[in-house]
Amino acid sequence: MKFRRKSAETEATVDPTADRPFDEAAAAVVDEADASVAGPRDIDDLEDDDLEDGERVDLGSLVLTAVDGLEIRLQVDESTEQVQSVLHAGAEGAVELRAFAAPRNGDLWAEVRPRIAAEFAQRGGTASEREGRYGTELDCQITVRTEDGRTATQPSRVVGINGPRWMLRATFLGRPAVEPDAEGPWDAAIEATVVRRGAQAMPAGAELPLTLPPRDRLIRRQA
Repeated sequence: MKFRRKSAETEATVDPTADRPFDEAAAAVVDEADASVAGPRDIDDLEDDDLEDGERVDLGSLVLTAVDGLEIRLQVDESTEQVQSVLHAGAEGAVELRAFAAPRNGDLWAEVRPRIAAEFAQRGGTASEREGRYGTELDCQITVRTEDGRTATQPSRVVGINGPRWMLRATFLGRPAVEPDAEGPWDAAIEATVVRRGAQAMPAGAELPLTLPPRDRLIRRQA
């Protein structure tokens, strides 16, 4: 699967092992202490030592964990150094993660789900609701043009997870979009995700900003 990017952007792959020798055993999805804890989690639920884990990648509003078989890929605007999107990507598919500010006791996902469905409809696609492991999800289909000029149907699956004053939106592409009941590394990546809402005032639905990790942890690919 190829991920398109604008010419003004660079794709950067985070290398979570850049500051130490490679240790295959350390590339586990989550450490043993966290294995029984379902996520995503709020930053306040972590101990300070957890953030120093060499497998974690701090992107500001999202703190991700390296998952065996997946790369953490960032779409970065070179002119502003602004992170446009973040994905856990592998050979069979990917999951894009975005975090949003939400009311303290609200259900932002229930509010935005109809809007997402309407956006797909306006673009000539479809979005139908189904019940999955994350609650109510959207199964989406849209027609896209391939590199050779033909048209094809691109499936995706969108889930929303409400947290304390935030919502995590995950969009599955490839295999996890068409096999929603099959658990894989993409689900492990979501469960290991930590969201940092911050104390600043933000309107509900505003996207939480992402920041670049240290440069020595990035492998850049020029567009």
